[in-house]
Amino acid sequence: MPIAAVPNFAIAAPEIFLAISAMFLLVLGTFLSEKTAPRATGYGSIAALVIATAIVMAINNGSQTTFGGTFVFDGFAAFMKVVILLSTAAVIFMARDYLARHDIDRFEFPILILLASLGMSMMVSANDFIALYLGLELQSLALYVIASFQRDGTRSAEAGLKYFVLGALASGMLLYGMSLVYGFSGTTEFSGLAQLFKTSGGAPVGVIVGIVFMLAGLAFKVSAVPFHMWTPDV
Repeated sequence: MPIAAVPNFAIAAPEIFLAISAMFLLVLGTFLSEKTAPRATGYGSIAALVIATAIVMAINNGSQTTFGGTFVFDGFAAFMKVVILLSTAAVIFMARDYLARHDIDRFEFPILILLASLGMSMMVSANDFIALYLGLELQSLALYVIASFQRDGTRSAEAGLKYFVLGALASGMLLYGMSLVYGFSGTTEFSGLAQLFKTSGGAPVGVIVGIVFMLAGLAFKVSAVPFHMWTPDV
């Protein structure tokens, strides 16, 4: 029986650090006062994002894979992660005045943004449909809460509910497409599917149908035409 390769946790260090930081800040926010917690978690989240950016730049030394080939780190992933992490830090910093003006300056907001950036970072390194879906849902779940963050506002509650229901619909389409692709190809890895499309016979019809479902689900997620009608309400 072959021995499974030991995962290389080093190339997933930015994601691991962000996850630990989010959990630590969540616990910290519950112990601090209502006045000091938002500022502490906000600056803590920015510091965590900057440190994660430094970790990404420190481990950027060629293409590497881990977790059975489902997680890849290369130059493109490093560049996109730096853009995502620094942009997220800027969003948290710029949102402070807005949150204070609308009386929704609570400590959970920067932590939710931090978790959303973790999901984005996982999507960038995904080399498998399962890893892609985990990153996508981690990002989406945090954004569902952010959409309904103004708990006393009816518009905010409506936005959160619509986003959740339509996001669940899109996730269902995405998962159904992934199941079709796996059922007809026998793999969920991007490299295996690339080899399948290179063969002389081409991909089976079931794989093509599955990809159509996946594209529809992703189009819902990013509100691309013609799946964009829900976006103004949210």
